[in-house]
Amino acid sequence: QVQLVQSGGGLVQAGGSLRLSCAASGRGFSNYAIGWLRQVPGKEREFLASVSWSGAGTFYSDAVKGRFVVSRDNAKNMAYLQMNNLKPEDSAVYYCAADLNMKTTPFGHTWGQGTQVTVSS
Repeated sequence: QVQLVQSGGGLVQAGGSLRLSCAASGRGFSNYAIGWLRQVPGKEREFLASVSWSGAGTFYSDAVKGRFVVSRDNAKNMAYLQMNNLKPEDSAVYYCAADLNMKTTPFGHTWGQGTQVTVSS
């Protein structure tokens, strides 16, 4: 079983960039796809992006395609979400999650603790 701990996030101006990190502990990190989702209070959790177990495949929602980049480093048991050209509507709590397949719907068998991202206009 893998456990996920997130870091990064915070406050950024519109048009800026942030990188979120997701550190995995336990066994089998490289067996799982890693995904990133976000949630705004009162709304359902929204899938953003995922990366396959090897890192060779990625999958993005239309909302973030071209702005966000998902990646992983299996040697370091780390996954990342690079967020560029941030908009105020990107403000949310962001979660990393692990699942068996990068296109599983709904995605997320194991979750990180979440981290707040706030984009000011």
